[in-house]
Amino acid sequence: MQITAAVLRDRSGRYDIEDVTLAEPGPGQILVRIVGVGHCHTDLLPRATNSGIALPLVTGHEGSGVVEAVAANTEGIAVGDHVVLSYDSCGRCANCLAGRPAYCHSFARRNFGHARADAPAVMHDKRGLPVFARWFGQSSFATHALVATRNVTKVDADLPLELLGPLGCGIQTGAGAVMLSLGVQAGASIVIVGVGAVGLSAVMAARLCGADPIIAIDLHVGRLDLARQLGATHTIIGTDGDAPPQVRALTDGGAQYALDTTAAPAAIAAAIGFLRPTGVCGLAGVSSDALVLPAAALAVGRTVTGIVEGDAVPQTFIPKLLRLWRQGRFPFDRLITTFSLDQINEAEKAAMSGDVIKPVLLPGL
Repeated sequence: MQITAAVLRDRSGRYDIEDVTLAEPGPGQILVRIVGVGHCHTDLLPRATNSGIALPLVTGHEGSGVVEAVAANTEGIAVGDHVVLSYDSCGRCANCLAGRPAYCHSFARRNFGHARADAPAVMHDKRGLPVFARWFGQSSFATHALVATRNVTKVDADLPLELLGPLGCGIQTGAGAVMLSLGVQAGASIVIVGVGAVGLSAVMAARLCGADPIIAIDLHVGRLDLARQLGATHTIIGTDGDAPPQVRALTDGGAQYALDTTAAPAAIAAAIGFLRPTGVCGLAGVSSDALVLPAAALAVGRTVTGIVEGDAVPQTFIPKLLRLWRQGRFPFDRLITTFSLDQINEAEKAAMSGDVIKPVLLPGL
């Protein structure tokens, strides 16, 4: 079928809005008309010269939409269903079978695509040349996407579908990091370094968990103001050289938990330094830079753990977040600014500058 997609052909260039051909769904796949799709920092990875990710490519991995066609072996999903799309996993490896699909043995090749050269192309441009369209199993910067049934979560039809896509990655990552990965308890202290979409979702989750204090650190005053509104008890400007003593004073010597969402080595080292002995630091970002720590950083029982997708199983965690949203306790929609699909380059620029927390593209506009 003929669809419209935002295609990245040059790592340092703009997305081009192109008419492309998308294959019909094969066994175990569904065709989804994309209603909304969030722009996530991970969508910038193909721009890195050392990424190994082949171009041309359609990115986008926070899609939401309506099922338009189903193939064989798609039990539980029907035409007309409203769905949120999330990451891909095999469903068969040891971690998937243990309920930890975010750590699927084939996660990298299924979601980043640089090792999927053996997979048949499902998208072609006007010249008949292939365009990679399996980014996170969806490539949803487009009017339509082909998705495996294990990638989707069915949601109620009365929900604002155009806003739900970010629940499939950034928002579930931040909330899950606090609620699932770290298991923050009521009364525990937590420092959240970087309050973009992931960090602000973590702030909201920390409030739900009853954490106290909840300390947010960022370079953007506006984001810190919003963090206060969403549950942070204290905020600190990231350039403040007095941040360590401030954290120690607020946490009786050090925080029990820290979460870094920036992936910047200096910020990670600072987050670990905010911990008390036996404290736990979660790393929710991805960086190719080396992380160097002083020998004493982990010598007092501290733990540092990497976090992927908030350890969430989307089909169970996303409905929980939506119930909390209906109750007014998890207002993730306050993070969102909408754009049309042909404004994708402006949306990306706004996200990189920090002017917008979570851009969501609306392909139907």
